[in-house]
Order: sequence, then C-alpha cells, then structure tokens
Amino acid sequence: MTDIERLADRAKKASREISNLPEEKKNAALRAISAALRASTDVILAANAEDMAAAEKAGTSPAMLDRLKLTASRIEGMADGVDQVAALPDPTGRLLERTVRPNGLVIEKVSVPLGVIGIIYEARPNVTADAAALCFKSGNAVVLRGGKEAVRSSAAIARVMREALALQGIPADCVCFVEDTSRESAKEMMGLVGRLDVLIPRGGAGLIKSVVENSRVPVIETGVGICHVYVEKTADLETAARIIRNAKCSRPSVCNAAECLLVDKEIAGKFLPMAADALSEYKVELRGDDETRRILPEAKAAVPEDYDTEFLDYILAVKTVSGVDEAIAFIAEHGTGHSEAIVTRDDDCAEKFLREVDAAAVYVNASTRFTDGGEFGLGAELGISTQKLHARGPMGLAELTSSKYLIRGTGQIR
Repeated sequence: MTDIERLADRAKKASREISNLPEEKKNAALRAISAALRASTDVILAANAEDMAAAEKAGTSPAMLDRLKLTASRIEGMADGVDQVAALPDPTGRLLERTVRPNGLVIEKVSVPLGVIGIIYEARPNVTADAAALCFKSGNAVVLRGGKEAVRSSAAIARVMREALALQGIPADCVCFVEDTSRESAKEMMGLVGRLDVLIPRGGAGLIKSVVENSRVPVIETGVGICHVYVEKTADLETAARIIRNAKCSRPSVCNAAECLLVDKEIAGKFLPMAADALSEYKVELRGDDETRRILPEAKAAVPEDYDTEFLDYILAVKTVSGVDEAIAFIAEHGTGHSEAIVTRDDDCAEKFLREVDAAAVYVNASTRFTDGGEFGLGAELGISTQKLHARGPMGLAELTSSKYLIRGTGQIR
C-alpha cells in the first residue's frame, strides 16, 4: 500500500466519523480553525515567503505570483471565510422531498455528504483553507494535493487546521494533505477508486484537462475561464469602460477575469479608445482583429489562438462584431461555459443574451468578476463548475452533498 492510499484510507475512516456530526459541533470546530489561522499568521507567512522566493527564482509570472502571495490581510480573509462557512446553514440532513405512497410507504429524500473529496490544485494556498472548511461543514473528509509552487504555504495551513480539529476532539484526518507534488502523486489520486468519492481539479487548463481525461474517480470539472464582455451598440460607454477595466484588471489571475472584449462595429470607433484609456493604467496588452488595429494602431495583431487562451495576465483579446447574434455565436465557439457579460441599454438584446448564451453565469451590465461563492451569498466556494451534471457555477455547501432515500414501512411486501 502506498502513502497516498494510506492517507485516503484514513480520510475514509474520518469521513464516517464526521458525516453525522451535530451542526453546533461543526461550527465550534470551524471557529477554532479560524482562530488558529489568525494565531498562526507569522508561521504561515514564513512558509509563504519560502514559496515566494522559490517561485521568483524560477521566473514565475507576476500574475501567478499574485495568486501565490499571502499577506496578513489575506490570511485574515481566509479566517473570515472559515467563519462565514460556520455561519451558513448545515447542508446535510435536509428533507428534500417527502412522498406517501398508496401502499402506505413513507419515502423521504434527504441530503447527505459525498464522502471523501479529493482536490488537486495549483498555486493558490487559500484554496487549502476554503476547501477544507467547506468539505468539513458539509460532512465530508478531504484529501488535498496542492501544487509545488505553494506546497510550504499549503502544508502550513493544513497543519494548523488539523491541530485545531484535534483539539476539538474531531479526527484530524478529515483534512489530509499530500506533500508529494510530483505528477505521479496526482496520477495516483486519479486512480483511488473506492477511496475517493469524487475528484475536483482547480487550476489551469492543462491540469483540468489531464484530470478530466485520465481520472477513474468521478470528476467535477471546475472551469477554465475564457470570459467575454460584449459591448452592444446601445451601451452606455462609460459604464462599459468601467466594467471591462474591472473585469480585466481587478485581479487578472483568476478564472472569472475577462479574457476577451467584443465590441459592436457601430460604436467601435468611439468605444475602443475609451477602453484602451481605461486599461492603460495597468498596461494591458491588447491583441485585436484588423478593425480593432485600424482604430487602435498600438494594439498587436491577434492570432486565432488568442481567442482560445485563458491569459490570466494583463492581456486582452479584442474582436469587433456585427451585432448580438455574431457575439453570441463567437462566445459559443470560443467560450468555456464560465461567465459571459453584455453591456447594453436594449432590453431585448439583454434578454436574448441571457437566454441564448450557454454559460454557468450570464450577466447584463455587470462585471464577470462577481462569479464567486461569496458574492453569490454562498460563503466560500470550492470552485466554479462549468459542467452540467451535479453542479454548475459557484460550488458552495449544497453542491458538496448528494442524497439518499429513507423509506419507512409497516410490513409492506411487493
């Protein structure tokens, strides 16, 4: 038996012990975790400093360094996120349906934990706390396997959480952390059938593709975010400029950041200079089609691959289109089903866009950056699911449960 198999077996045992914990005990443990994270800020920052130094030496991009970097305020945000999860209603044991059959059988459908959730993620150490808190509150054990860039930070966070759980008399193994960041460890997790109930990848396109194509464990696909903002010809252009600036620049390294700007040709001559000015403070590199470059000669010529790339950086692909139908068709061809936005004052165009764009989140006159569990009122999230089975969009507590039927009879036979 391998080390990872032993770890998963321990998580499986812990999952049975915590699946029916009373809500008040879960909440007390989560509050203990948040207090421990705050008390361990210096320890976590020291581990993160080592990760940052190694990443900078390796030539990691500024956008990825931003994902990796922890500060005292980000750790406070992590702890706040755990407190928010504690404040949310317990998603397990809820009565979903109740039916009384003609033969007298009483059939109830109730929510239950998934069991053991495996998570493979990359350079965002905050995922460690968010994922563990959500899994614990929903009665699941979790096996976390972070990326090499953040392994020291993530391991430190996991240790703090495990110690806090143990002090509450709860099995520490409901939060397990894989310190081996080799490809072999990820491959092994994909084969833990019978030990993991579901596997969730969080990271770039390469990681997600590898897990989806190779895992023998059921996968919930969290999305690559090639998100579009379409500025329709009736749009308030100042509003549109604010939205694209926020969607692209507020945090370009996350999956809900805009990667492509679509502009109606009727207003491109007026709007594109406004957009370029709004993005200039962040030195956003624009890559546009011929019409865009005629209006903005400083833009680079876009190649076809630019419209299918999640840049996660201060780079924006730009395309001019001839109306809402072309914009919707372009999104259908190049989008990843994550988040799409239209800026318009035409109610018919807005409703058409909402109805016909196939994505987990579709916006009218708002930034794609709102696709987030906290912003949707779900508390912390485990990721943004872009698939259509089981969960779609921000995955909060409810999405980490399944269901079972409870049938009560009085001696009925068939």
